[in-house]
Amino acid sequence: MRRLISLCLGLVLAAALPMMAAAQDGPLRIDITEGVIEPVPVAIPSFVPENGASDMAAQITRVVGEDLTGTGLFRRIPQEAFISSISSFSSPIQYADWRAINAQALVTGAVTVEGSQVIVKFRLYDVFTGQELGEGMQFAGTTDGWRRMAHKVADQVYSRITGEAGYFDSRVVFVSESGPKDQRAKRLAVMDYDGANVQYLTGSGSIVLAPRFSPSGDRVIYTSYETGSPRVHVLSVGDTQSRILPAQAGSMSFAPRFTPNGQGLLYSVNEGSNTDIYRMDMASGQTSQLTTGPAIDTAPSFSPDGSRIVFESDRSGSQQLYVMPAGGGEPTRISFGPGRYGTPVWSPRGDLIAFTKQNAGRFHIGVMRVDGSEERLLTASFLDESPTWAPNGRVIMFARETQGAQGASSLYTVDVSGRNLKRVTTPDGASDPSWGPLQ
Repeated sequence: MRRLISLCLGLVLAAALPMMAAAQDGPLRIDITEGVIEPVPVAIPSFVPENGASDMAAQITRVVGEDLTGTGLFRRIPQEAFISSISSFSSPIQYADWRAINAQALVTGAVTVEGSQVIVKFRLYDVFTGQELGEGMQFAGTTDGWRRMAHKVADQVYSRITGEAGYFDSRVVFVSESGPKDQRAKRLAVMDYDGANVQYLTGSGSIVLAPRFSPSGDRVIYTSYETGSPRVHVLSVGDTQSRILPAQAGSMSFAPRFTPNGQGLLYSVNEGSNTDIYRMDMASGQTSQLTTGPAIDTAPSFSPDGSRIVFESDRSGSQQLYVMPAGGGEPTRISFGPGRYGTPVWSPRGDLIAFTKQNAGRFHIGVMRVDGSEERLLTASFLDESPTWAPNGRVIMFARETQGAQGASSLYTVDVSGRNLKRVTTPDGASDPSWGPLQ
């Protein structure tokens, strides 16, 4: 499955252009920083089954379409509207027929199954200019991993049209919740970004909280009450084996997060009424204390370059966000709006910090610049929390809990612009998501 056969990486598209309608005079391009409202009409004919693999071809075509339309940037044209058909991967494109149904982009593909192996080919065309966007690519893997190849195709289409990295071929670790609200069982689970292929990593015998993917996606760090008090655990995703990290006697450790190189971690340690942030080298177990004082300092998150840390603290009298150097030192407060701020997470692009905000009886997911400027609230509900960034820094996933005794938690995604809010379907309740890297 991990074997990737690339026929060609494709052409570099022209400089970023705002999305245009039929009057465009250059390559098709969406500038997603400009707040695109009208989705691009895209035609995705059923991928051609080259050796009778019609079911597999239909499934892959469906997932490619769902990935693209799920962004809110694309609108799939119904197959019933098609004038042309694609009967062969090498068939010449009848651009006039696709222009007649107002398609701006055309995705064609073919699927071959040989035993337990599947090969997926695709091409992307700019219908208006009558040109191929990049060159054809081919992916090969096992039939069990067909969804990953569909995600890879969609990532390429998304990237070539937007100029941004894709995020479909990625996974999310989260806390799966079942049972009544006052006796909820929780266990760690991992899934594809869209909620498919859920796998459980732990049992439900003890409370688990705040799982976080490593930068390479092979490990998960989380808080567990398995020993009776909160302790930080590290789990290998491949074999689900976990170990407890060392901690000071009589203390509680929680809110862990990996360093950008994956070799260390940040976490909070509670002793008495005081909570401070520590850093640990995972190979040696050596720790260093980064904050001191009577405040509650927690929920640390590194900047992508590893030079700074954002965290939440009540040192000013209320829960606010602060940024400090990676080695500790005097922090700078960056949140000044009304209400309380928590769970900050630095964007993988380095330009924004996502957070949870509580104000006037409502919870919000928001973003701000790293200096605290340009605060923007993206959601509002009874309880929204735990934001996590897609690998490309353009989408945020978070947990939303409904009100009342029967209230349950679900996962949602929202574009960084505040558009395209949608629920991620999971088998049970879900909370505490952490979006992993591209596989």
